[in-house]
Amino acid sequence: QVRLAESGGASVQAGGSLRLSCAISGYRISFYCVAWFRQAPGKEREGVARINDGVNFYYAEFVKGRFTISKDDRENMLYLQMDDLKPEDTATYFCAISKTETRCRADVNDFQFWGQGTQVTVSS
Repeated sequence: QVRLAESGGASVQAGGSLRLSCAISGYRISFYCVAWFRQAPGKEREGVARINDGVNFYYAEFVKGRFTISKDDRENMLYLQMDDLKPEDTATYFCAISKTETRCRADVNDFQFWGQGTQVTVSS
């Protein structure tokens, strides 16, 4: 059984930092695209950052220079370091694993396994 468990979400003030973690079990992520998405109330889920093959990194424009995605294939962990947080970063953050080894777009339909999410709240 595949399981993704996010942790690290919290309430912080603007300018603060958080590090999200995603523990993955039941599935080896080495060759797959893994990603962070987020969803704010009343909005669609949107891609934040993705890693494909451990070499190619993709970031949404609104987090470039502030967020860093990383993974540990040996431990089957995915991380998201978030710095200089802004109130508009407030959302539930989800980790996800792609359906194929090659498709890695910021599109929820490219991903087959999802965690339950962790809440990030940034106050001004």
